[in-house]
Amino acid sequence: MVTQQQKPASGEVFYPESDGKPMADNTKQFRWIVVIEQNLEWLFADNPNVFVAGDLLWYPVEGNNRLSTAPDAMVVFGRPKGDRGSYQQWKEDNLPPQVVFEILSPSNTQPEMERKLLFYHTYGVEEYYVYDPDRIQLSGWQRAEDGLLDRIDSMSGWISPRLGIRFELGTELQLYRPDGTPFFSFAEINQLLDQERQRADRAEQQLEQERLRSQQMAERLRSLGIDPDAL
Repeated sequence: MVTQQQKPASGEVFYPESDGKPMADNTKQFRWIVVIEQNLEWLFADNPNVFVAGDLLWYPVEGNNRLSTAPDAMVVFGRPKGDRGSYQQWKEDNLPPQVVFEILSPSNTQPEMERKLLFYHTYGVEEYYVYDPDRIQLSGWQRAEDGLLDRIDSMSGWISPRLGIRFELGTELQLYRPDGTPFFSFAEINQLLDQERQRADRAEQQLEQERLRSQQMAERLRSLGIDPDAL
């Protein structure tokens, strides 16, 4: 379903909710965007003041509708959950996303990524992570005490100060929650849910068998003239 974005009144600045670009260029990039964004949603599901979004346009400066970017995933601490057409920073206590992720595709160019890095540096991002799923390469930047976004020397084993998640590189990127639980894909989550349903079904069957055995034992005792309730 296509929704129509409401136009502002005359004289107001219009902030588009789409930059006209696709969320992803291929299935691999899309899968990683969804895995990271959704697992971050689950990680902070119990905290009403952590906003997580994917492919949402971020406007950092009021009045400038040409200055924007749409991180593949972003996390904002201190802002409530809820739907937004775009992230207009001046309406969000002027809080920028503290953590952003970008997933590369073959169409991304070096100048484009350098512009993104400059944007995130300029407008207050604290942690910036870039993953290239084709080359299995992971890069990260963290804001230093001097205010600059400094490149992180080694990302394998790195723990995000803000998120508490751990990054590992093997045959592909592995992300772990603070409790050591890995990030799961939807397919893996469905498999875990199926296993849990099967376990619950087996437990229910065992309880039913125990109930039947107890009932049979009680009937056997009554046939011998023994009241099982008196035992």
